[in-house]
Amino acid sequence: MHVQARPTLSAAHLAVRVLAPFAAGYFLSFLFRTVNAVLAPHISRAIHLDAAALGLMTAMYFLAFGAFQLPLGVLLDRYGPRRVESALLLFAAAGAATFAMADSAGMLVLGRALVGLGVSACMMAAVKANVQWYPPARLPMLNGLILSAGGLGAVAASAPVQAALAFTDWRGIYGGLAVLTLGMSVLLFLVVPDRKDATPAPESLGAQLREIARIFRDPRFLRVMPVGAMAMGVFLAVQGLWAGPWLRDVAGLDAAGVAAGLTAMAAGMTAGFLLMGIIAERLGRLGVPVAVVGGLGMAAFLVVMVVMAAGWDGAPLALCAAFGFFGAASSLTYTVVAGLYPPHMAGRAVTSLNLTMFLAAFLLQWGLGAVIGLWPKGEGGGWPPEAHCTALAIPVALLAAALLWYAAGLRRIISR
Repeated sequence: MHVQARPTLSAAHLAVRVLAPFAAGYFLSFLFRTVNAVLAPHISRAIHLDAAALGLMTAMYFLAFGAFQLPLGVLLDRYGPRRVESALLLFAAAGAATFAMADSAGMLVLGRALVGLGVSACMMAAVKANVQWYPPARLPMLNGLILSAGGLGAVAASAPVQAALAFTDWRGIYGGLAVLTLGMSVLLFLVVPDRKDATPAPESLGAQLREIARIFRDPRFLRVMPVGAMAMGVFLAVQGLWAGPWLRDVAGLDAAGVAAGLTAMAAGMTAGFLLMGIIAERLGRLGVPVAVVGGLGMAAFLVVMVVMAAGWDGAPLALCAAFGFFGAASSLTYTVVAGLYPPHMAGRAVTSLNLTMFLAAFLLQWGLGAVIGLWPKGEGGGWPPEAHCTALAIPVALLAAALLWYAAGLRRIISR
C-alpha cells in the first residue's frame, strides 16, 4: 500500500521554497491568460482582427496549453515540478517576446501558442509539488492558495494593465512580461527543492502511458471530467476575453467601467479560490466531501451564467464578482480527481483533467467569438447585446447537463 511522503523541511522553508515560487509562477500564468481582455481592442485595431480572429488568437493559449497536458503529466511524474516548470517558462518568455514584435495575425497566434505551452505547467506543477510535500488533508487549502495567486494575476491584468497603457502600448506590456517570465524561470530552478515520489517501484514510460489510458477509462474520472471541463472552460473563456466585450456591449460600460468590472471579477475569483479551499478543508473535517462542496459551488456558478445569458445588467460589478467567486469552485475538481489516485499518479491525474478543461476553454472562447461575429458590429465597434446572450446560452446548457451527470455519479465518486 502506498505511504504518503511527509515533509522533511520546516513549514516556513516549505512556504518560501515550495509554495511561494509556484504561486508566483501561477500568478504569471493567469496574468497571461487574462491580459487580452484589456488589450484586445488595442491589438485588434493594430492588426485588424474581427471577432472570430480575435477569439482564435486569444484561445490559442488554451489550445497549446491543453494539448501539452498529457505529456506534461508524464514529465512531472518522471522529472519533478521544478525542472519541468522552469524549462517550460523559457517558451513562455519567447512567446511573449514574439507577441510583442508581431505584425500579423499569424505572429500573434504563434506568440500566444508559445505562451500557452510555456505556462502549461504552472498550476499542475504546483499541485504535484503540494502532493509531494504536504499531507492530503491540507491540499484543498494549499491548492486554494496557489489558485488565489492566479486570481491576483488576473487582478494585475485588469485595472493595472489599463493604467499601464497610459505609459506604454500592448507591445510594451508583452515585452515586460517576457523579461518577467525569464526571471521567474531562473528563480524556480534555483530555489525549489526536488523530492522523489514514494512509489513502490520505478515506472517505465510505457507503464505511465498505460496508467493515463486507465484514468480516461475510469468511471469515476468520467463523472468528474465533464463538469470540470465545462465549468472551468466557460469560466476561462469568458474571463480571459469575452467578459470585457460583455461589459461594454450588454452592460453599457465605458473603458474605465470595463476595467473596474474585470477587476471585480478577478477579485471575486481570488477570494473564491482561497475561500473555496478553506471551506472545503473545514467542511471535510465535519465529514462533508470536497466533491459535494465543489458541486454546490458549480451549481451557483451556473445560476450566475444564466443571469449573464439573460442580459441582466442591473449590477454589473456585483455580477462580475459573483462570476469570479463561484467560477472558482471548478478548481475543487482538481482535488477530487487527485484524491482518486495514489500520489505517484497525481501529475497524470490532474493533467488529464486539465487537458479537457483547456480544450473546452479553447473551443468555447473561439466558438463564442464565432457566434458573436454572426451579428454586425455597431457604430461604436461593439456587438449587439443579443449576440452575447445567444452565445452564452450554449455553455449554459452544456454546463447544466454536465452538472446533472456529475450529481448522478456523486455517490460513486465519494465512495472511492
